[in-house]
Amino acid sequence: MAFDYKKEYKEFYMPKNKPAIVDIPTMNYLAVRGQGDPNAEDGEYKQSIELLYGIAYTIKMSKKGDHQIDGYFDFVVPPLEGFWWQEGVQGVDYAYKEDFIFISLIRLPDFVSKVDFDWAIIEATRKKKRDFSKLEFFTYAEGLCVQSMHLGPYDNELVTVSAMHAFIADQGYELDISDTRYHHEIYLSDVRKVTPEKLKTVVRHPIKKR
Repeated sequence: MAFDYKKEYKEFYMPKNKPAIVDIPTMNYLAVRGQGDPNAEDGEYKQSIELLYGIAYTIKMSKKGDHQIDGYFDFVVPPLEGFWWQEGVQGVDYAYKEDFIFISLIRLPDFVSKVDFDWAIIEATRKKKRDFSKLEFFTYAEGLCVQSMHLGPYDNELVTVSAMHAFIADQGYELDISDTRYHHEIYLSDVRKVTPEKLKTVVRHPIKKR
């Protein structure tokens, strides 16, 4: 049975649709940086997703090739994630999607080292005849956050975010979005297969004690 991060770490990936405080440990990710409207057909965001999955599956399928990764175990590729921000805005403003700056992410299993990442870039470039040089091996310590499951369209996230912010104020915390701590989304639904009303997205914001 392949290891499924969503099922094994439900506190990070399957929260209830009400706010809760969570302390996120340091994790390694595949990451691609970009900007622009995520809905743009040929935009940087959609290209970033293709690049991420190209490397994620190269690592997953390494078990069938010559490059054997130390400590490898079979795993379900974790869900797509994203850090989002806009210059001069604390959080995000969906009315100006063209101003988005983002880091697209997929979590890496702990057994994947920078050496394995470098191998995967070379291997995918060779096999897929595509440039994967925008990919980064990204280590991030997210720390203390408030999160909630958001049900429905992305443009309606403000309702969930407002409930999160009211909750942390009641608990003695305040928002801590900065140049290094971001509005964070984890996508549990495939937008190609699910209607907007049924989308499930984890929304997470960094916080600190007031």
